[in-house]
Formats: sequence, C-alpha cells, structure tokens
Amino acid sequence: MDHGSTQVNNHANQANLEASGIANMNLGQGEGVYISTYGCQMNVNDSERMLALLEMVNFVPVENPEQASLIIINSCSVREKPVHKVHSEVGRYRELKEKNPRLRIGVAGCVAQQEKQKLLKDVPVLDFVFGTDSIDQLPDIISRTYASKEKVVAARFENEKPYSVETLIRRPGVASFVNIMKGCDNFCTFCVVPFTRGRERSRNLQELINDIRSLIKRGTKEVTLLGQNVNSYRSDCGADFAKLLQTLAEDTDIQRIRYTTSHPKDFNQELVDISQKYRSKICDYIHLPAQSGNTEMLARMNRGYTREEYLDKVRMIRAGIPGVVLSTDIIVGFPGETEEQFADTVSLCEKVRYDNIYSFKYSPRPFTKAARFADQISEVEKQRRLQVLIDVQREISFDLAKEYDGIEIEVLLEATTDTEGQLQGRTTQNKLVFLQAPESLIGATVAANVVKAYPSVLRAELVSVVGQQSPGSLQ
Repeated sequence: MDHGSTQVNNHANQANLEASGIANMNLGQGEGVYISTYGCQMNVNDSERMLALLEMVNFVPVENPEQASLIIINSCSVREKPVHKVHSEVGRYRELKEKNPRLRIGVAGCVAQQEKQKLLKDVPVLDFVFGTDSIDQLPDIISRTYASKEKVVAARFENEKPYSVETLIRRPGVASFVNIMKGCDNFCTFCVVPFTRGRERSRNLQELINDIRSLIKRGTKEVTLLGQNVNSYRSDCGADFAKLLQTLAEDTDIQRIRYTTSHPKDFNQELVDISQKYRSKICDYIHLPAQSGNTEMLARMNRGYTREEYLDKVRMIRAGIPGVVLSTDIIVGFPGETEEQFADTVSLCEKVRYDNIYSFKYSPRPFTKAARFADQISEVEKQRRLQVLIDVQREISFDLAKEYDGIEIEVLLEATTDTEGQLQGRTTQNKLVFLQAPESLIGATVAANVVKAYPSVLRAELVSVVGQQSPGSLQ
C-alpha cells in the first residue's frame, strides 16, 4: 500500500468531516459497525464508502451483528424480494437492541430513499434512515441519534449541486469499483432507480483521473467504472464516456478497464472504435441489457430501441471488437407479455448467444408506470417462463464454454481462495479463473492453460507470468 497517497486521502476526508462539524469526535468509541449489503455494485461501493467514513470516527468493522453497536442495512428496491429482506433482517435485531442500549440500527440505499419516514413508522426499532445522496452525512446522522436519541431521516436529493465525491476505499484490491456518475434519466416503466437515485449527474473528468491514479499507487490494477447508464456520462468539461475511456487508457497506468452498465440505445460506433483502439486495456466484456426480445414489449418498457436496433448494435460491437463477450439482463412476465412475445425473447438469446444472462421475473415497483398496468401476469406463469429461459441459456452457456477447453488465457490474479495454494482471477472476458500459484503472484497477469471450462468459471494451470519466461521467477 502507498501510505503517502493514503495520507492525502485521509486529509481530504478529514476536511469533509470538519465541514460537517464532527471532526475528531470519538463517535464510535472503538465499537463495532456491521453493514449488510443488497443489490448492485453501486450498493457495494456505497457500503465501502460508509465504512471508510465510519472508521474515521472510530468505528471498527465487524463480521457479525452480535459484535456491533451500529448496524446498517444497505438496501435495494429494484426487485420486490430485497425489500422483504430488509424488513425480516431488521426484525432479527430486536433482541440485540434490548441487550445493548447503545445499539443504533439504520437503513440506507434505495429502500430508504423510497420509503423515508414511512420506514421508521413501519419498523419502530430503526433509529435512522438515509438515502443514496446522504452517505457523506452518515457520521453526523449517527451523532444526532446518540446525542438526543431522536430518529433521523435524511433522504433529500441534491440534484442542483455538482456531483463531486472522492472515491473512498479503505483497502483497495487488485480490482476496484469507481463511481463515475449517479442517477438515471431514462425512466424505463419497470425501473425505480430514477426515484431512488435521482437524476443523472456525472463526476468531473480530472477528478476521476486523480482518483484512479491514487488507486493505482495503492496497488489497484483494474477498475470497474460504475453508473446506471455509463454511456450517458458527460463531464462538466464536455468529455463523454468514450473520451473518459480514452483518457484513462492514455493518461494513467491502469492495466484493465471495465464498466457497467451500458444502455443499448446509447452504445455507438465511437465507443466501439475506442474499445478496439485501446483493447490492451479495455476489457473484452460488455454487459448490454436487452430486457426483452420483442419490439412491442420494449416500447412498453420505454427502452428506446427495437429488437432489430438492438441486434444492429450487437452486430456493430462484434464487427468492431472480434471475440468480445456479451451478457445481458432479461425480464420475463412483463405486464401484457404474450407467449409469442416471450418466444421473441428466447429467440433473441438464441440469436445473440450471450455468455450468460441475468434473468428475473417482473416485479412491480412503487412509483413506476408498469406497476399500474392492468394486465399483470400470474406468478406461476412468470416462474414457468423464467425456467424456460434459464434452460435455454444453460445450453448456450455450456456450449460456449467448450471453446475455452485447452486454450491459453491471460488472467489478472486478484486474491487467494479457501483452497490452500489456489488463487483466483479474471480474464479480460470476465471469466472467473482458479489455478494453483504462489500468493506472491497476486496482482500479476499470468498465462494459463484451461483444463476445465464451465460457463462462468475456468480451472487452469499456470504457464508463466506475462512478460517473463516462467512462473518460478516470482516465487
């Protein structure tokens, strides 16, 4: 770890704390904080930010809620099930609250942003609720609950302010997430994100470059750029997403660049050309959510493209970046979806041949247009369609996996596993790889032969460290 860059980050973070009036407070008194996280990579990144802020005011991360004096549930409301999980999880902490009067329990994330004060009324054991724009207020929120035992709600959007945040990562790994923007302006009829994360706001280009350079000094080799729709990124200096990728590739020493999520309607030839030009750094993996393979359903979802336009984008990407791997999101059982329209979705998967898909049953979400559609589909039928799609994709994924058997791949080694002497890493196509190698190779890119290929996991044997003759030189 580069302690100099860590010190710079801590000075900046301390300045943020001083601005909120809680600098140097021994708020946590060395006690434990436990955060459970649901949902997407954005939520994972948000939880990391919370922990970094709380460590600065003397909370200590712990592995289970029984050790904690502060519990935060970082929630997701994209689908119905995670909302239920929040309510059931909070219920399990009632007994802990009775045993520990100092324990404070809060809910963060999209459910908090959505429910606000109602969540405190429905779940009296909660002490605070804060939304996606209020993370940097967290130490102050907790301080208020300790000072007066008041229940606190902080869930206002800051749409008028510039989106300027520092990437707070306590212990950067070989691969790290970096937020480049927040919110979404697309208003798909099924999606609650515009109501829980607000309107689109992008970070300044130079701020991002500085953040990523700092991560590189602390050992990061790969970054994943995060946004609800990264293609909509636009810095206040005018740089768009393609320019951001180009600048990262040219002006930093980052070895690999990933990003998620791309909206098909905004994926253009310029982005393909940039990805090909800087292919040594930009990974050969694109997540391109289709949601449906039927044009009428896509219009009803307000996706902004037709089936044929989506397929045109796929052809454009594959022509410009040969060998690129695609994945997608699919919703089955959207209101009004007929059997023929569902068949179009199945045929889209068969035609594109994604390496993997993330498929879900439609779930009505508050505030969304689709929740008010009259022609909702039964849970039984949604489950049947989901299983049909899973079965079709399983065959495609296993068939595509055969292409990896016996070939040589390059793997960025990221971490140890529970198996002694085994490391894990990823290929540029986002395949998880397990192989036997010395721990000293974490952070290195190695060549390896695939001995067994599965749809999402490859098992391989180490050949050499890239740029060296044999793996023995770093042992």
